[in-house]
Amino acid sequence: MSAARANKQEVTPLYLNSGLSGDAATELAQQLYVVLNSRLPVRVNVLSDRAEGSLVNPLKPDEDIIGTINTARGPLELIVERIDDGSGMRVWLFSRQTLQAIPDVYNEIDLVTVDGLLPQVLARPRIGGIRVLDWFILIAGIPLLYRLLGLLGPLFNPLIALCRRLLGRPQGQKLTHVHGSIRLLLLAAMIRWFVLAIDLPLLERQLYAVIRVAFLICGTVWLLLLLNDFAELYLRRRIHVSHMGESIALLRLARRVADVLVVCVGAIAALAYLGVDATAAVAGLGIGGIAVALAAQKTLENVIGGFSLVFDKAVRVGDFLKLGDTLGTVDRVGLRSTRIRTLDRTILSVPNGQIATANIETFSDRDKFWFRHVIGVTYGTTPEQIRTIVSRVRELLLGQTGVELDSVRARFFRVAPSSLDIEIVSYIFARDWPAFLEVQEGLLLRIMEIVEEVGTSIAFPSQTVYLADDREQARVPDALDAEAGLRVRT
Repeated sequence: MSAARANKQEVTPLYLNSGLSGDAATELAQQLYVVLNSRLPVRVNVLSDRAEGSLVNPLKPDEDIIGTINTARGPLELIVERIDDGSGMRVWLFSRQTLQAIPDVYNEIDLVTVDGLLPQVLARPRIGGIRVLDWFILIAGIPLLYRLLGLLGPLFNPLIALCRRLLGRPQGQKLTHVHGSIRLLLLAAMIRWFVLAIDLPLLERQLYAVIRVAFLICGTVWLLLLLNDFAELYLRRRIHVSHMGESIALLRLARRVADVLVVCVGAIAALAYLGVDATAAVAGLGIGGIAVALAAQKTLENVIGGFSLVFDKAVRVGDFLKLGDTLGTVDRVGLRSTRIRTLDRTILSVPNGQIATANIETFSDRDKFWFRHVIGVTYGTTPEQIRTIVSRVRELLLGQTGVELDSVRARFFRVAPSSLDIEIVSYIFARDWPAFLEVQEGLLLRIMEIVEEVGTSIAFPSQTVYLADDREQARVPDALDAEAGLRVRT
């Protein structure tokens, strides 16, 4: 192709194993150049520079495939073969099988060429083998087209409005411009159409292909990043307010991880298109990731612990809990640690890794509250008074709103050293701890009134001490000895 571009007609037939000579060989070489220049894929297979070739196909060691072009009769493989040139040298030439199909393929080429329509100043001068016109299109035309595509936004408003009506969605803000990612994808499609419709040399097609792929990758990555942002906002709106605190950090982390993955995939795709083997780079990143994971073991442990806390809903913002010896309200669930506001109004930051392995007692998740008290009355209380107190307390609990009836229990419990104890137990339904305390306060006050109405009183811990000498000991009744429980001799 270099020889044909330099118009070396005496050299180009030397690359063909055609068996022709003279003008026929020169004409066939020119046709082959036109076919290669207009139909050869932009990503040409890299040929081996070894004398024996690439040896890709062991069954045909003397053949190599340059590429495949599409023809009216189907795909055509461009094959070079290794033959003896008659002087004992083995050289690589275009095969006769390929050359026999070249005239028919040459007749199929009917692409539009613009060389005849352009002034010499735009068509003939070349920079790096590329015409000045193409450089002008790349530098000025494509940026201008990018700006013009942005002005097409209002044209899509009727279609967007129709889609919203069909989906039953309210009419939103009108589109004023086309997003940059969509414009890049549209430019990639337009460049693709331009290359297929216009007769462009191989070098120019390769240049446009690189630009098209760059626009395609950048537009796709940009669009995916935009979709990640939209997904995060959508999930934020769907998350319940009670779970908002702990979920925002995880959503932000998930979005950043997704953004990094999208950018990495885009970079790997670009390197793969340019022929750079990214396997070693990916392996290096894997080894580096292992090293980073080992160095940040504790941090990763806390991050994973944060994920487990959120997904298991073991700890949520606003929960009142007991963690070890600490009582407090969860203020924030972060990626590395959880903040708890203690009863002293201080902030305690606990690593998530520790919380994930600790025993947590959450008071906020109680479905009902345990009301249990032991009321001690004085020893002077008669059995009939105790029966009355027990009966009236049971009636009080059964008539109280929010009390679980099956759990009500009021019994004469025991004879204590300084009181006769009555146990009162039940479960109370309340929305939160302050509401339970209010109900409990009312019940306790009413129980005190019942004790007073019966004619007795609530006992308090006390002991009676008798002081006597040895001469008076015999006159102390045995009943008083049992009641005193303690004797001091003087």
